[in-house]
Amino acid sequence: MLKRRSSSTIPFGYVLSEDTKFLEEVPEQLNILKEIKPLIKDRSLSLREGAIWLEHKTGRKLSHAGLKKIVEND
Repeated sequence: MLKRRSSSTIPFGYVLSEDTKFLEEVPEQLNILKEIKPLIKDRSLSLREGAIWLEHKTGRKLSHAGLKKIVEND
């Protein structure tokens, strides 16, 4: 699924499409993000631990502050 690009930052779970006006979903990254959100919300996992775990599973870095924004906007 394509999403229109609205800023210079590429959000976690998306990559730039060949047409640079759009972003493509990366289902693997989005699914792992869905798994980790509840763990962070119920405080089973800290934001820093969650960011490290996401990087380990996906190979893509995400700061704990970036992860906090994602969880809060959910």
